[in-house]
Amino acid sequence: MRFDFMDLLDRFTQAVEAGDGQALASLFAPDGVYDDTFYGAFAGRDAIAEMLEKRFWGDANAFLWDMYEPVFDTARNLGYARWVFSYSSTMEDSRGRRVAFDGMSRFSTENGLIVSYREVFSAGLALVQLDMAPERIDTILRRLVDKHKKDPEWGRHLEASD
Repeated sequence: MRFDFMDLLDRFTQAVEAGDGQALASLFAPDGVYDDTFYGAFAGRDAIAEMLEKRFWGDANAFLWDMYEPVFDTARNLGYARWVFSYSSTMEDSRGRRVAFDGMSRFSTENGLIVSYREVFSAGLALVQLDMAPERIDTILRRLVDKHKKDPEWGRHLEASD
């Protein structure tokens, strides 16, 4: 059976929009990892289901996620898609605020299941729309920078000098 990346993207976004943790988790390998920019990495289907239902849907609702320009490299089992994502905050200090931003996702797959999901977007766009205090935005963005500094792929870029 041929792998259908568009079908995977459709089921992925539908699960998130519906808050269906089991449906999202079923798209992942048993030990698959969903690395979320805000909440961090979640390994395994139970953790991924809980992340969606307790974290995503605990802090927001009315999710919309549209994928565009998907590409899939069958030789490497890697898929990429550009997207626009939005939600309404349910957090106490930003309740009702609509947040929208765009980004890119990387799906590493094996046997039709997601082994690793990563995303890239400007977290600052979301945080500003939530009207968070500047100090809180600074804390969150510094945590994200610290995470990147630990990434081996960043090593030589951080060591470079004039």
